[in-house]
Amino acid sequence: MRTVRPALLATALLMIVAATPVPAQEPDWTAASRETLAHLQAMIRLNTVNPPGNELTVARHLEAALKQAGIETHLFEPTPGRGALVARLKGNGSKQPVLLMGHMDVVGVERDKWSVDPFAAEIKDGYLYGRGAIDDKGMLAANLETMLLLKRHVIDNGGTLSRDVIFVANSDEEQSGEWGMGWLIKNHPDLIRAEFALNEGGRTRIVGGRRLYVAVQNTEKVPHTVTVTARGPGGHASIPLEGNAILRLGRALARIGEHREPVQVNPTTRVFFTELGRVWPVAPERTAMADVASLDTRRIQRGARVLARTPVFDAVLRNGISATIVQGGIRGNVIPSDATARLNVRTLPGQSIDSVVRRLTRAVNDSLVQIAVTDRGADAPASDFRSPMFTAIRESAQALDATLAVVPYLSTGATDSARLRTWGMQAFGLLPFPMNQDDEDRMHGNDERVPLSSLEFGTRMIYGAVLRVAR
Repeated sequence: MRTVRPALLATALLMIVAATPVPAQEPDWTAASRETLAHLQAMIRLNTVNPPGNELTVARHLEAALKQAGIETHLFEPTPGRGALVARLKGNGSKQPVLLMGHMDVVGVERDKWSVDPFAAEIKDGYLYGRGAIDDKGMLAANLETMLLLKRHVIDNGGTLSRDVIFVANSDEEQSGEWGMGWLIKNHPDLIRAEFALNEGGRTRIVGGRRLYVAVQNTEKVPHTVTVTARGPGGHASIPLEGNAILRLGRALARIGEHREPVQVNPTTRVFFTELGRVWPVAPERTAMADVASLDTRRIQRGARVLARTPVFDAVLRNGISATIVQGGIRGNVIPSDATARLNVRTLPGQSIDSVVRRLTRAVNDSLVQIAVTDRGADAPASDFRSPMFTAIRESAQALDATLAVVPYLSTGATDSARLRTWGMQAFGLLPFPMNQDDEDRMHGNDERVPLSSLEFGTRMIYGAVLRVAR
């Protein structure tokens, strides 16, 4: 039998202890919630409507909070006034990093249609109002608080993380992304490269007055611009002309409005409806979800007809076509020789935009109407909803509410996650704040707001997910 010398044994034990993560202290969530709220209010009060953005002001606010906590930061100004902030908590390197990301820019407002100042960050009736409260400064505040809590309750407590945790606040997500995530990937890839990313894009939905499900985005539709051009004889408006281009365009748009793209069920939507159907409170819709998730073509079509009554469910089952801009004419007394409309088309992953255009051309059936793709989006691979990151999100959500269903989700909107997936990263999207449909519909709309109780819930869910995946 071999004898182990005490000194060697002690050294080995010290190495084991050093490599063993120290359990995190549970944060004081009352204090953490106050801190999250304060940072979110401060960011809302910094107007970053894009264009022009001016996100550098928010980046400096975030940098100051992270530096004060002793967290490594890198602040960039891709172009005057635009900001990009990267921060990092060091792990022991046994696993690849995890990335927390959010964008600092927001969409514009119609001030006269808001009941409060959209940039005052006013609290009223248990809600925080303000542009960006949901999209996406709320996520930024929760991500920031997660970084601060990990530093205080893990690192400063003598613990270790298995992964570096990277924080990114980027610009220009609401426009081209040229000065945002695209710029970071091109100019500083080594600072942001990670195995997993946690971004916006999902849902935490309240249905019938209770938290029902967390939808974790692992794939998304692809946005394209399609232009419809109608042509006809021009002339003086005093003499009506058959084939008037504006009226021709109107008829074409009416036919496009009646057109329905075919139902397509992919692996994400099949699991989404399977799991959601187990908890959905409305019996006919619950049956329809089971039908759509089946492999029976007739059942899928039957279920899709029922789910079509709910626009968001219909949108994940087929390519979407929305008319957004109509242009035509130069004067009130002149019949123009052409008129155009712009369509926003969102194709399901793997579906061809050219096939959509061919179907629309057949539906319109007019040789004087041209339909063409004028801005083509790029498809991205789906992230694996069986991965450790998805598991960590599910466990974190169900630790807060054991009744929650946690499901993969195909989002209809586009996010920066598509860039990361194309780059080879497993990216997942959350809107971690439990909300009903009415509150969600305020995103990009009037009186955008987040419930204060949901702000705390979402912060705890993100912190719990990152802690689990980075242990």
